[in-house]
Amino acid sequence: MKKTLIPLLLLLLAVAESHAQTYVPTPENLRAREEFTQHRLGIFLHWGIYAMYGQGEWYLNTGKLNKDAYAKAAEGFYPSKFNAAEWIAAFKDAGAGYITFTSRHHDGFSLFKTAASDYNVVDGTPFGRDIVGELARACADADIDLHLYYSTLDWIREDYPIGNTGRYTGRKGDQQDYNHYFAFMKQQVKELLTQYPNVKALWFDGIWDHEQDPDFDWRMPEFYRYIHSIKNDCLIGNNHHIAPFDGEDFQLFERDLPGENKAGFSGQSTISRLPLEMCEPMNDTWGYRVYDWNYKSVKQLVHLLVRAAAKNSNLLLNIGPMANGEIPALALERLAGLGQWMRGHSIAIDGTTSTAIPEQPWGVTTQNADALFLHILSPEALPLRSGVYKVVVPLPQGMTLPRKGAVTLLTSGTPLSYEISKDGFLTLTLPQASLEEIDTVVRLAR
Repeated sequence: MKKTLIPLLLLLLAVAESHAQTYVPTPENLRAREEFTQHRLGIFLHWGIYAMYGQGEWYLNTGKLNKDAYAKAAEGFYPSKFNAAEWIAAFKDAGAGYITFTSRHHDGFSLFKTAASDYNVVDGTPFGRDIVGELARACADADIDLHLYYSTLDWIREDYPIGNTGRYTGRKGDQQDYNHYFAFMKQQVKELLTQYPNVKALWFDGIWDHEQDPDFDWRMPEFYRYIHSIKNDCLIGNNHHIAPFDGEDFQLFERDLPGENKAGFSGQSTISRLPLEMCEPMNDTWGYRVYDWNYKSVKQLVHLLVRAAAKNSNLLLNIGPMANGEIPALALERLAGLGQWMRGHSIAIDGTTSTAIPEQPWGVTTQNADALFLHILSPEALPLRSGVYKVVVPLPQGMTLPRKGAVTLLTSGTPLSYEISKDGFLTLTLPQASLEEIDTVVRLAR
């Protein structure tokens, strides 16, 4: 499909879905959705005062710490090596098109200047600098999009109605008032959207905290309408692990590709026609954990990215920075490896969509307006004879290939021999010597 037709298609889908929903996205919002799908790799950043404990972002809850004792960490939070421009340069060099940063996690600590509470990085730490503000400027300078994570639950505030988590933090529980808390959230998201005008999306998390109380009303459609009234092109996603709510602009999947649920967090019965995004930590944890050295290899990360793109999904790859403001060395190493691979292969990833070809034992396929790409991820699944692999692919209905130079290796441009059967199967030969270590991409020109 030609790129110029994508906005029209999105508008038609939005109109069709509006029969069942009240939210109709604006043309500006539809354009933002299209831009979102042009960047298949994003970088997720879980960072806050919990990094000082080195036990992950849930340590206030898992460690059963008293909220006042935990909050003392803010008094020593001074990430002297934090450099927003260096962070963003590393992410852009890796081929990422956007970042999603934790403006406020479940511990209630805000990494931005806010008038809603003095429990924030500017007013409550010796560091005294607006981290979100510095990242916003660095993103603007590097032409990389900024998305912000925001927790809808809070383990410290007394007005937040206590849910399934954060039960041991020492809250009295006698001031629970969701109307008051809701007003607090509205004030903060308004600050985020007005103080940092280049914010492209808000990424919410925490609704599952009241999943055992089906009568609890988060008032999310009202919240979304408020956000869109401030910035109508702001994309909204929510990590609630169920089908999208009215007013959301993209659908999230945690630790799994759309349609999979190996980790148990992505059991959505519906894969919507909204833009899709799956999030996954580079190692095992979201926030910095001092003993988590289990980083995925560059090959594993590339395969995850490729398989995400083949399912019409972005990959939001998480890193937990250290308390001093540095990105862990292993994470930087993996980012460099990703960047090296993306420089030769991004055309087969960014801006691509899924195809009519189902996943094969050897790999997956992606496509854009000009070509269809075969990603040979597991060549051992192909028949090998005399140093040559044979790849058989059912071509999408109506797809034809010009005879000369239609099938080539992406990185070298080397033409490959092929035949097309009467029933539409493409058979091509792939010399064993031409295989790449991570992903051998074959380009089929339209």
